[in-house]
Amino acid sequence: MTEHEFLTVPELAELLRLKERKIYDLAASGEVPCTRATGKLLFPAAGIRAWLDAHSEGAVSKTPRPGVVLGSHDPLLDWAIRESRCGLATYFDGSTDGLVRFRRREGVAAGLHLADDEGREWNVPRVARDCAGQNAVLVRFATRSRGLVLGRDVSGIAGMADLAGRRVVPRQPESGSDVLFGMLAAKAGLDLKRVEMVEVTRTETEAVQAVARGDAEATLGLMSVAKDFGLPFVPLIEERFDLLVNRRAWFDTGMQRLMVFCQSEAMAARADRMGGYDLTGLGTVRWNA
Repeated sequence: MTEHEFLTVPELAELLRLKERKIYDLAASGEVPCTRATGKLLFPAAGIRAWLDAHSEGAVSKTPRPGVVLGSHDPLLDWAIRESRCGLATYFDGSTDGLVRFRRREGVAAGLHLADDEGREWNVPRVARDCAGQNAVLVRFATRSRGLVLGRDVSGIAGMADLAGRRVVPRQPESGSDVLFGMLAAKAGLDLKRVEMVEVTRTETEAVQAVARGDAEATLGLMSVAKDFGLPFVPLIEERFDLLVNRRAWFDTGMQRLMVFCQSEAMAARADRMGGYDLTGLGTVRWNA
């Protein structure tokens, strides 16, 4: 599988948040490296990286970020990072933690699923508030089906309100799942004091594992993981999972290899087998710093 060694005019314009006319002007002036093939302008990714470095301000901005993907755990993304052999490491400890670490330059990307207060818009409002000036871009990854994952012999739970008096597996405070749990509970009129919370888990897989072991009766989890463990699933919401990526790192080998793999037939087949994923628009830009 080859990587994208060259970018087109529209691709470079979108990533740099410039109009296409400006890209043509930069190419004509010789300011950015480019080549012409079959009548089209193409821009070498390596040359664009060097150009961005040359126009960075300050020594800190020129220091490479570590090749780590931060933020929320997603089983499909986790698999793609390994299967693509992109060389990126992972540190998944929740969406809010990922945002904080991304701002501290501790990684090249962060997976996010953070809803606004009304639960209608995902990630963009929070990223626009917290990451202005971060030289970052938010790209689509997937829409995921999230709901209540139940123990095999559990009955009588058809929605959030039915969790009163039940044992539930929580996620770490301020993670995307924890924030969403609170929002859904409030909408359902569920008093969280009436829910027995067991030990906190820090990934989607660990939360469902705890239910499968019988540690609790339910957790707010992903359809894909419930399917892996053969557990009942009550769908509640379709959520957006996006990747916040450092714009300079986007052109690096690791991120390019990962994103190329994410567009592959193997990735589509894996998502289909796992269930609960819609990869429509994967890789398209949702927000630009």
